[in-house]
Amino acid sequence: MQLLLPTTSLLPLFDVAASRRIEARALVDSPDLMARAGLAVAKLALALRRGDGPVWVACGPGNNGGDGRIAAQRLAEHGLPVHVGHDAPAHPSLVIDALLGLGLNRAPSAELLATMAAMQACGASILAVDLPSGLLADTGQPAGECAVRADHTLVLLTLKPGLLTGEGRAHAGRLWFDDLGIAPDEAATADLLGPAPAPPRSPTSHKGSRGQVLVVGGAAGMQGAARLAARAALACGAGRVYVDLLGLPVGEPADPGQPELMRGALAELPQAVGVIGCGAGSGIAAALPALLRQLPRAVIDADALNAIAADEALQDLLRARPAGSTLLTPHPLEAARLLGRDTASLQADRLAAARDLAERLACTVVLKGSGSVIASPGERPAICASGGPALATAGSGDVLAGWLGGLWAQQPRMSAHAIACAGVDAHGRAGEVDGVLRAGDLIERLAAQR
Repeated sequence: MQLLLPTTSLLPLFDVAASRRIEARALVDSPDLMARAGLAVAKLALALRRGDGPVWVACGPGNNGGDGRIAAQRLAEHGLPVHVGHDAPAHPSLVIDALLGLGLNRAPSAELLATMAAMQACGASILAVDLPSGLLADTGQPAGECAVRADHTLVLLTLKPGLLTGEGRAHAGRLWFDDLGIAPDEAATADLLGPAPAPPRSPTSHKGSRGQVLVVGGAAGMQGAARLAARAALACGAGRVYVDLLGLPVGEPADPGQPELMRGALAELPQAVGVIGCGAGSGIAAALPALLRQLPRAVIDADALNAIAADEALQDLLRARPAGSTLLTPHPLEAARLLGRDTASLQADRLAAARDLAERLACTVVLKGSGSVIASPGERPAICASGGPALATAGSGDVLAGWLGGLWAQQPRMSAHAIACAGVDAHGRAGEVDGVLRAGDLIERLAAQR
């Protein structure tokens, strides 16, 4: 058993169908699998309970409930008071949520909702078995009006994507994982990202060998967004970073607070990695055709995404670009516009939406949000579990776009998918602080990780 986050390596994720197949095969070779699961739950419960009251084990009818009943038996054998049932005991020292698990495919019944509400109201910490009851394992969304908000979740046998994106992180609490001694015997549905090594810097490297980034954006009154992106690319280690500020006269400096940054334009920088759209306003639409035709690699964000969503000709130019050369970084509303749908339906299945958008536009897509999803045509999608609410601040998306451009400038042979995975995870880890993190401070934290 291990505490799952922060991750130290890439880990496989398995959806419901794959998890069921793996479980079925494992039960043939290991008929004591449920006994192992129940023991694992009991061990963690012993460590988590507080006080002398009974451990309340709320069991459902399926395998999840079976795990809970075995855990209750083990705890009783250890001499602990245990209450098994749907009615709440007085002053429980811990609640074990074993009501609903992997098999959930519809909204919980009124009876189960009442038990879930009682669990939530009893005042004790909640340990969910495999999944918080009511949460869908594939999407991270409640199956009905609500799902249990656990303090801890012990994930068993396989890691499920819904725990790590959508509403999953908010419902699961601290994530623990026990594979029960079973190695998965099929390919993963998705990857859970781990830290990626920084690009190596040769002793003979120089600014000319570290690539070029061209940030295009910064319409009148919005230069800050483009400057944040440019500062991030510079802090990442790109050799030369240029800014094409759409709302600033040519003679003005790129960034008075960052003299290393230079003014530049597409005609002068045909090999640069483009970071397009940060604070660009509606004027970016006229510049996009040339940028999409000429830039060898491009990170497209913000207003550029909105322009593309509104123009089928721009979408055609995007699809015509070489495979692996384009990276889109939409938040859910921007992604919904690109797909021509509403945000709520997109958020209902973030993995599927990211895959759909990647296939539709023939690009790598970073669908931002809690559990950002990276999807590319022909690639296994990935979920980033790093990050937190400190990143919900103005400019953090601009920093991500610039950081991705800076990484790509230094590693031109890497695909957009690999760049996205490395950059998104680093951005998330830099944002794991209490409170609010200003975008300028986020850049410094990113640089300090390298």
